[in-house]
Amino acid sequence: MNERQSAPGGLALVEALVNTLDVETGADTLDTADGRAAFALAEPDVPAARTLREALRAACLAHAGHREEGDCDLVLDRLLADAPLRVTVDAAGGAALRPVEEPPGLTARIAAAIAAASAGGTWTRLKACEAADCRWAYYDRSPAGRRRWCSMSVCGARAKMRTYRAKRG
Repeated sequence: MNERQSAPGGLALVEALVNTLDVETGADTLDTADGRAAFALAEPDVPAARTLREALRAACLAHAGHREEGDCDLVLDRLLADAPLRVTVDAAGGAALRPVEEPPGLTARIAAAIAAASAGGTWTRLKACEAADCRWAYYDRSPAGRRRWCSMSVCGARAKMRTYRAKRG
């Protein structure tokens, strides 16, 4: 799925976490030491990171117009409630949200990224691919914000071919 650019700013962290699981193959980079190191996670932190990842994936699916059954919004809300943020002001008067926790854990860093992206109007552009065998997170840079697949040349082409075959057969 290399035809796309990473999400901007802190959303790149959210996108990277969601994409630690390859839904099609089941490979999870959080199972590797390098994968955990990319998020400053110890092995005992992995189950919580997976819960956070899947709650974020559900939110990205919702951004793309695909509601999953259940209370995915409540799960993400509950997880982020454990990551209090504070407003910091720099010498030039610029304000930013920062995690209260020092050093910030993964959930706190994700919460700060989501808060900044929400304020900037970019949070809902982080979506998950419509293809059930993919669900890769991507940043929708299209003017109308209506992309459905992470890659038009892979997932989009497969979906269009399935639709074409269904009409012919």
